[in-house]
Amino acid sequence: MNDAIRQGWTTTKRHKYALVALFLYRLLWGFFLYRLIDSIVAPVLERFPDQHPLGAAAKQIFAIEAQFRLLKTDLADRTLLLLGGMLLLRMLLTPILNAGLYYSFGHDDDGGGTHVLRGIREAWKKVTLLYAAEKLIALLPTVWIVPFARSAYMAEPNVQAWIGQMLPYAAGWALWMMVVHLPFLFMQFSAAGGASLWQGAVHALRRLFPLLAVTLLLPLLSLLGAAAVSAASFLWTGLAIIVLNQSFHFIRTLLSLWTAACQHRLWLREDQ
Repeated sequence: MNDAIRQGWTTTKRHKYALVALFLYRLLWGFFLYRLIDSIVAPVLERFPDQHPLGAAAKQIFAIEAQFRLLKTDLADRTLLLLGGMLLLRMLLTPILNAGLYYSFGHDDDGGGTHVLRGIREAWKKVTLLYAAEKLIALLPTVWIVPFARSAYMAEPNVQAWIGQMLPYAAGWALWMMVVHLPFLFMQFSAAGGASLWQGAVHALRRLFPLLAVTLLLPLLSLLGAAAVSAASFLWTGLAIIVLNQSFHFIRTLLSLWTAACQHRLWLREDQ
């Protein structure tokens, strides 16, 4: 695992231009998502009666008005449609970018720079199909979980109790997505590298423990960094915290690329 992390870092450094492109892609995506949510939430919050003379009665009227807008207008449907469209667009773009990166990882030692664009041209179809199959299988539990969650909330409409009841199911679903993701990830590596897809899944099982360690370790660093930045946001204000937040987005992108490079090194070790 240590060798994979070290070699993955070398690969990450060689893909510095891809790192910058991914950072800008995530930054623009986050900006448009923020603007979309802000355009919907801000007009509602502006009507919140924080210092209204009626006190609690005014807040109750605000809650009734908000409920009316959600249930009796097309606000919720329009918002969900926009968010769903943005999610679908990202799910279309992600495997295409992954195809270029995975192909370039496999040709990292060829010299002559990276090969992301060539990888997109040659491997995007196979990687996209595998990505779609992975997401479809990972989402299968929602056929049961969503109706169960709705029934549980309708039986006892208490948010805190409902969240506590659903946590074990959410944890089980997260574990299921991890179990599905790792074999499909190695299959995508194989598709981008021109190797057998079946052998890619077998390699994932053979390297399961170091693969799990790499998959969890570097994202854990990202999670700790996010917690530190969130804590700093409560203490600092102004330009400093804005710079810190944007810098952290770059670091998170770096850790994400590093994780993928380490995972690819584990696949490459079995494939050689």
